[in-house]
Amino acid sequence: SDLPTSFSSHFISALTVVFVNSKSLSSLKIDDTPVDDPSLKVLVANNSDTLKLLKMSSCPHVSPAGILCVADHCHGLRELALNYHLLSDELLLALSSEKHVRLEHLRIDVVSENPGQTHFHTIQKSSWDAFIKHSPKVNLVMYFFLYEEEFDPFFRYETPVTHLYFGRSVSKDVLGRVGMTCPRLVELVVCANGLRPLDEELIRIAERCKNLSAIGLGECEVSCSAFVEFVKMCGGRLSQLSIMEEVLIPDQKYSLEQIHWEVSKHLGRVWFPDMMPTW
Repeated sequence: SDLPTSFSSHFISALTVVFVNSKSLSSLKIDDTPVDDPSLKVLVANNSDTLKLLKMSSCPHVSPAGILCVADHCHGLRELALNYHLLSDELLLALSSEKHVRLEHLRIDVVSENPGQTHFHTIQKSSWDAFIKHSPKVNLVMYFFLYEEEFDPFFRYETPVTHLYFGRSVSKDVLGRVGMTCPRLVELVVCANGLRPLDEELIRIAERCKNLSAIGLGECEVSCSAFVEFVKMCGGRLSQLSIMEEVLIPDQKYSLEQIHWEVSKHLGRVWFPDMMPTW
């Protein structure tokens, strides 16, 4: 963290006083703070019976052992948000123990600070399987802010993600793997992809992600025919369809005018692509 040490230590001291005196905290949001393992231990010692929600994305001073301590003792925790570097097989297994309530919401931010220098570990498939067996209805939300070469450990086997956001460019290859490995997917947002059409990838996602109900595409390309086919396969379950007009490439079958009618027909409601603001 770039915060001066004095600020960090004052913050920790104040936070520790809160944890000691609260005794019945149910929700705690400490994103982007210098919270550390010792202060989390104090939180657990005083609030383990009552804590239900913990949001702690971007807490660089916490270790995987620190968050594991929380999961081991706070058996009523239903919602958790953290960075990927804190996610471990041990954490998923702790959240899946018989003593632990079913988790409702797990958000994981996968963020690359230094391109090429961040190593992303792999989570075992068996850990995810145990987690989903214990919490079959959990929303697993993953935000990816990675560079292309850093996606290697991800989507190599079935992953129980439900909401998937790609904040930076993501390759055709990775989106192809998403279609093969994310059967629970409900929502997909792709901010950018580059200039190779995503026709096959979208069709595969429609085929295999039977719960998909929301999709957003930004700086990507999809042929109008493939897009119509995608919507036809998903049908009325697509409650949110947010596609920039620039994404759609007219072809021999459909112009941009025709696609509005065709897509509206398969959705069962009036639909238009999103327009770029002109300011």
